[in-house]
Amino acid sequence: MLKISHQYIYLVVFSLFFSFVPEKLSGQKSELSPDFHRKRRIQLREKLPNNTVAVFFSSPIRNRANDVDYEYHPDPNFFYLTGWNEPHAVLLVYSTPQKDEEGTYFEKLYVRERDARNEMWNGRRLGVAGARKRNFDRVALKDTFLNDQHNFDRFDTVFMFDFENDVRDDKSDSSDLFDLQQHFKKTINFPDNFDADRYNLYQRIRRAEVVEIPYIKRTIEYLADRDSTLMEDPVIQDFMNNAENENFLSDLKSRSAYLLRDYNFDINQLEEMMASLREVKTEEELILLKKAVQISVQGQREVMKAINPNMTEREVQGIHQLVYKKYGAAHEGYPSIVGAGDNACVLHYITNDKTDIENQLILMDLGAEYNGYTADVTRTIPVSGKFTPEQRALYEIVYKSQTAGIEAAKKGVSFSTITKACFKVVQEGLLELGIIENPDEFRRYLPHGVAHHIGLDVHDPRYTPYLKPNMVITVEPGIYIPEGSPCDPKWWNIGIRIEDDILITEGAPVNLSADAPRSWDKIESLMSEKSPLDDFTLPALNVD
Repeated sequence: MLKISHQYIYLVVFSLFFSFVPEKLSGQKSELSPDFHRKRRIQLREKLPNNTVAVFFSSPIRNRANDVDYEYHPDPNFFYLTGWNEPHAVLLVYSTPQKDEEGTYFEKLYVRERDARNEMWNGRRLGVAGARKRNFDRVALKDTFLNDQHNFDRFDTVFMFDFENDVRDDKSDSSDLFDLQQHFKKTINFPDNFDADRYNLYQRIRRAEVVEIPYIKRTIEYLADRDSTLMEDPVIQDFMNNAENENFLSDLKSRSAYLLRDYNFDINQLEEMMASLREVKTEEELILLKKAVQISVQGQREVMKAINPNMTEREVQGIHQLVYKKYGAAHEGYPSIVGAGDNACVLHYITNDKTDIENQLILMDLGAEYNGYTADVTRTIPVSGKFTPEQRALYEIVYKSQTAGIEAAKKGVSFSTITKACFKVVQEGLLELGIIENPDEFRRYLPHGVAHHIGLDVHDPRYTPYLKPNMVITVEPGIYIPEGSPCDPKWWNIGIRIEDDILITEGAPVNLSADAPRSWDKIESLMSEKSPLDDFTLPALNVD
């Protein structure tokens, strides 16, 4: 713990550092209303076929170690439909009205009970009374889910997500998430040995159109790489060999339907329904998403001014996180990637423990999560404040590639259009520098995709193949040349990625994160500015 004098210095420096909050980061609505979530449930209900029900479970509590859990994070789909931030909950959404002694209803939320002793230790619970204030048709305690007569077999289809294996059984709670899911499995006759991949392929084959055959075959090949027994399945074998024959395809559909005859649940279509709702953002969502982006941008800017060769990767990450929390973003939207030198060539590097970053590029892929919505912004900067000729040459390629991708991100285009625009620039740039000799070799140095949706997830689900107004996507090309690559060693250990969050509109795309400098000259200019952190130092620790 710091001594009082050092605590005082700490407070003074950081109060100066953050005494000015930019106008664009203040005065905006900070959370979604119960009416927002109710409208989303109505939209889902409109997508459900007649005589069906959709079942959602909250996310589990995840254990860190021993008796310490991680801070609870709601399941994005569950939160999207409910705004509910507490564990051990179930939501039922019905396509047609249900009846009880109170009348008709279309939805029912089960929540955990109030518990004064537990709340003293772990925080207040809203309980049934709190949930009723949030515009649900029906609310009940979670233990009643185990006794209610659901009769799920009366529905033509029970839409759901497949179960994960990360739900623990709390023996002190007889109606925790584990118990709720186990009860539900019994009521729908969910097999103990259920094979989700095989089930999904049967469903795909059962509904397959001729134009979908090549895609389904590629899916089978991908899944068979991790489970070779799929290729021993007679229906899957016949599909791979004879699906182009229309008569044979009709027979395969019948055989698949027969194999699925005992199931009235579906683990495929609910994911598609939710993706179709979530990919286009409402105005309320855009307010939160823009704020998450602006906070992330401010983090990048402050680091550009504050970074120096004596810092470590972890210190750089810490400055970002401090900025996030100052602006009210409690969390990062995903594990932060802060990699200098060779670490920048590891695509999902999250250790962030390198202590010597002098004279290297540092790649910073971070995003603030603000009220559930996460940004995703990446900048790569020279720790010294100046790009070397090699660093700058590669940086210029990535910058031009990203610019081409952003310009292509317009209403009505596909992700493949953006990808091709980015790839073309990287391919030509690497050929020109002599780093590759064959055009196809560029994928060695750009092995990932270059665009995805963001929202409640950093990789929000995608449903529609073409971009629509009010979608928010990233554009993020990169070049990564690890040591030992088949090129001149002067390029080794350079990793660069530039990523921005792009709002699709009726006209030109809008770069929501443009205030974080992208071009090499503007980065160097901002890095030359003085930071309030320049004079902030902590005393050495005396450890015997």
